[in-house]
Formats: sequence, C-alpha cells, structure tokens
Amino acid sequence: MQKRTRKERGFDETEQDLPGLYSTLSAVATAFSTKDKLYAVLSYLGLRNPVPRPVTANDTVWLLDNTAYRNTKTGRWEAEYVAAVFSQQSSLPVVYAVDAIAAKLSLEQHDTAYKTLEERIGPFVQDIKPGTQVKALHRGRPPMKLGPGGYNGISSQKKKLPGGSDGEAVPTIARVPKGANGLLEMKTFYAEAEGWGVISDIDDTIKITQTSDPIGILRTTFIDGPDPIPGMPELYRHIHSLITPTSTWFYLSASPYNLYPFLREFREAHYPHGTIILRDSSWMTVRGLLTTLTLGTEAYKVDRMEKIHAWLPERKMICVGDSTQTDPESYGEIYRRYPQWVKAILIRKVEDIAAVGMEAKNEPERFERAFKDVPPDVWHVFSDPETCRKVVEDAVSAHSSASNDDDTLA
Repeated sequence: MQKRTRKERGFDETEQDLPGLYSTLSAVATAFSTKDKLYAVLSYLGLRNPVPRPVTANDTVWLLDNTAYRNTKTGRWEAEYVAAVFSQQSSLPVVYAVDAIAAKLSLEQHDTAYKTLEERIGPFVQDIKPGTQVKALHRGRPPMKLGPGGYNGISSQKKKLPGGSDGEAVPTIARVPKGANGLLEMKTFYAEAEGWGVISDIDDTIKITQTSDPIGILRTTFIDGPDPIPGMPELYRHIHSLITPTSTWFYLSASPYNLYPFLREFREAHYPHGTIILRDSSWMTVRGLLTTLTLGTEAYKVDRMEKIHAWLPERKMICVGDSTQTDPESYGEIYRRYPQWVKAILIRKVEDIAAVGMEAKNEPERFERAFKDVPPDVWHVFSDPETCRKVVEDAVSAHSSASNDDDTLA
C-alpha cells in the first residue's frame, strides 16, 4: 500500500529534486579535518569507541525526553537515553537546500514563509558530529556519560537510575562548554510497572501533516503551523483525566530525529507530556524526510512497540493512529502478539486530504484485514474525536474493574 501511494502521488519524482545525503557527502568529507575523519571512522564502533570526541563550544546537543521503568529482572530503575550532537555550522550549501524546497512550494525569496523555511531547514543540513560523548547530570549525581554516538551523531543506551516515584518527571541537564546550544535539558518520566499508558502516532493523528502527499509533507513541515487535528487535544486531555496523571505517554512517529525540537514544542503546546520516539535514518538529507514517512513504517513501529512492551509489559495500553499509513496494521499486529497488553485501538479515518488512494485506505475491508482476530470492541475507527470518549471510558472502566477484582481475589 505504501509503495502504491508513493507511485500514485509522485514521491520518487519529488525526492529526486531534493538534496540527498550521498550527493553531498563529498562536500562534507572535504571539509573534515584529519582528526574529524578519525572520529568518524571510530564512530562505527558505537559505544565501544575508545576515543570519544568531547562536546565543543561550537556544537549543538539534543537530549531527548525519556521514560524510566523498572527492570523486570532486577526491579531497579533504568531508562534509554538518546542524545544527538552536531555542529552549529554546515559544510553544505544551505541555500541549495532552501531553494530546492522553495521551488517545490512555489516560494519566492520575498515571501514571508521563505524565512520560516530557512529556520526549519537547519537540523537537516548541519554537520553531524560522529563519536561525540555527552556528559549530563541527573539528580545532581556524578555526571553520566551518554555515548559516544554512532556515525549518524546519535547515541542510544540504557542507564541505571536512582529511585523515583510513579509519575515523577526528573530533569537531566547536559554539561557543555559555554557557547554550545540545543536542547540541553530533558525530562525523565518515572513509570511503575502497572497502570495505564498511551501509544500515539503524530502525523495526521494529532498533527496535520498530509503524509499521503509529498508537497503537503514539505509544506506542513517547513512552512505551516504546526496545527493540531481539531478535537484531538480535547480528546487527549479527556483520556489523561481518565487514566490518571501517572499514566505514561509515547508519541511514536516515522518522522526523522531532525524534527525532534519542532515536534517537542508542538507536543508541549497541545498534548500531555510523553516520550517522542522517532526514526534516525535521515540526517543531512531533506530527501530522507519523505522516505522515512512513507516506507517501512509498519516494521519500524512494531519494532518500537516491542521495545515499549519490554519496558512496561504489565501496563494497559491505548493505541491511537490514523488511516494514511500503516497504523491499523501495526496496532493489529501488536495486539495479536500481546492481547492482554492492548486494551483499546483508535484509528482516525483521514478524509480531509484530497489524495489519490485515500478511498482505498478508508475502505472497511482494509480495517477488517488489519484487525483480523482483534475483538471488535477493542478497535474503533472514527472521523469525529468526540465519538472516542465513550469508547475510552468503557475500556478504562472495564479493565480497571477487572484489576480491582484480581486484587480482591489475591
């Protein structure tokens, strides 16, 4: 279905006119010093890199919000820390990337939106800093070492943490030289083993993105809003009120990490706090934005939900997505694997995008196939978010009562 959508909507043709990674690697490699090239080679060793690069005053550091959980074997708190490091400068011709997108969107330099485009393109063209290690403080304890990062400038690793309380959000702050910038403070949300949780898609589920149209993706990413889907902020506030403030939220998107600050700001403005999980495959390439949003999304999302399940296998999860990509198939698969884990699935039927192929994506037969062997009272396809309130209320009431009965029997 994804390949058919890409063909019908001309994704390949649009991507060919956008800056890609391989066409610009030679320019970046030329700008690298011998030392930079050594760090880049060693970065392929990942966390085993014996000579990590330190953060400098000319770097940008991002620390991504995360969720702490109890290790199912030891009972100790731990969390996956993700950090990204890149230079404040770019070895690539930024104007080339800006003009390429502006041409697709029919923008002129005198248009007010042109400046917005220049600002948002930054994370896609700044030089990555492979093999960099970040030092950070959590609860004032001795600095933890994050990384060193891989060739894409991103590090991801589990860290043991001191004790915390369910629902508590604790800051971790990067220790960097004066002049370094970025997202230098993150929050770790502590989640006990039991309780409720939400896994939500972002694009066209809670944020207008138009993922079935390449020009729509470029416009909503680099020019517009970002704007929430009408009625979804209110629905999420209602869900949050039902499942208590200690519920944990995950925003699982096929968008690349380049968009993390953009999406984090959007989440903070409209939705409950939660961990944003993104793909890491498109640094230094605008072309990769369209690819990550439209290819391999089902396998990617199921894989990330497997990770969330490994962290919090006893939580009761509500999954929310839409019909533009593979959310129905992804949630159907994760239910079949863990039927006691997923308590409700909500799918927004996207009808406000005049795109070829959307009718097929909204056919009842598509949802029936996606949710094969999933009880009909578990999944709900909606156009109006208001209709989801009763569905969630019933699910929370039914499964909260079941939990109370189990406690009584025990």
